[in-house]
Amino acid sequence: MEMTILVCFAVYTALLFIVMWLTSRRGSHGNEAFFRGGRRSPWPVVAYGMIGASLSGVTFMSVPGGVYTSGWTYMPMVLGYVLGYAAIALVLLPLYYKLNLTSIYTYLGQRIGSRSEKTGSLFFILSRLLGSALRMYLVVFVLYEFVFRAWGVPFWVPAVVFIAIILLYTFQGGIKTVVWTDMLQTTFLLLAAGATVVAILRSMDMSAASMIKASAAEGYTRMFDTDPNAPKFWLKQVLAGMFITITMTGLDQDMMQKNLTCRSLRDAQKNVMTSSVLFIIVNILFLMLGSALLLYAGHTGFALPTDNAGTVVADKIFPSVAFSLSGFTAVCFVLGMVAAGYSSADGTLTALTTTFCYNFLGFGEGHARRRSETTTRRLVHVAFALLYLLVIVAFRPFHRQSLIDTVFDVASFTYGPLLGLYAFGLFTKRQADDRWVPFIAVASPVVCYILKAGSPRWFGYNFGFELLLINGLITFALLLASSLFRRR
Repeated sequence: MEMTILVCFAVYTALLFIVMWLTSRRGSHGNEAFFRGGRRSPWPVVAYGMIGASLSGVTFMSVPGGVYTSGWTYMPMVLGYVLGYAAIALVLLPLYYKLNLTSIYTYLGQRIGSRSEKTGSLFFILSRLLGSALRMYLVVFVLYEFVFRAWGVPFWVPAVVFIAIILLYTFQGGIKTVVWTDMLQTTFLLLAAGATVVAILRSMDMSAASMIKASAAEGYTRMFDTDPNAPKFWLKQVLAGMFITITMTGLDQDMMQKNLTCRSLRDAQKNVMTSSVLFIIVNILFLMLGSALLLYAGHTGFALPTDNAGTVVADKIFPSVAFSLSGFTAVCFVLGMVAAGYSSADGTLTALTTTFCYNFLGFGEGHARRRSETTTRRLVHVAFALLYLLVIVAFRPFHRQSLIDTVFDVASFTYGPLLGLYAFGLFTKRQADDRWVPFIAVASPVVCYILKAGSPRWFGYNFGFELLLINGLITFALLLASSLFRRR
């Protein structure tokens, strides 16, 4: 089985390099292709590919596994995503296209000042480096646990292999290659989930309708948590989903860089709204997969995976069932995981390079340095790949809870200042004191961390993902205060 999985992995990787080769032969080349894709990407391709980039290995693993502890309470957050996508299409995309931006954080420099631009860029780099590396970590972790560990291969070896492959196929084409490879990766990710659901239904001789009915009887499809003090209270989930989308998509260079490769604003808006509808459908599929996995375990007596303390490890439920069900589902799972890992990391690596080059090194200011800019861009790209690898390997001892919660916890602290900065720039005409912006951006997450840690004891209230909104509001308020006392 292990050799079969490795062969499938090798074939899939070869497909990615074929796509890279084909895209490199068409249209623009060099930095124009790497950073902007020549602004020729067909919007349906971008919309479909964004599904895989948005889902990642965390959704692929943690959403089905999360049904064990939380039912379908993730669904209100998905509905909030639609509201967030509408805000991106109607507010943010027109701004980005009007200013003809390559890095979206250039807006902060134009609106507030250079320190704001660098602060926003740095928070994106920190947010995306941590969040995307955790997503990639999950892919490496599963393959290590189910394939490489039995061979005595150290954890860092598959991590190095994955990062090296991603570096190689994005090194030349950048975002131009990512847009097209994401389409391939989305297809394999969805096929893996769909094939596993079908295999489970056949093994239990059930239809999809009867599976949903049985899941409801077991309480697996509970969607709305009505306790306002609960971290996953449905209204908190909707608001969190909306603002997570605005920040982690609309204020995220990785996701927006793909949108900005579309030919026009109208195409980019069609892409975003189509993605929002597809995202609902795809997440329902993954929640159905989670219910099917639990029903299968109950029907067959399959023992759910646990840690040393006997606690069920949600992130291992899907791979454990897939590998025990059949060789076919095991191969489908591995291909889906690999696709999810690649789609999460390739765009991020490109976006990190773009942000650093444009917002810290001053790219795009002239044409005389183009040859030296290409060399510098390649060095930056390699440096971020090494940082990516370091985060993945360093996180190994700290993997405890479901990673989808970890990713959103990180986002609540690191994306909040970005939300506040853009809200201040877009919805006020005041000028913040640029000198204080770095301190404000650090103070806000610190206050939120103290608030989250102490609120159960102080107020009897548990903050969930809505902490992101509070973080942004604190940043906004501090920016407003700095504008009132700004030195003229």
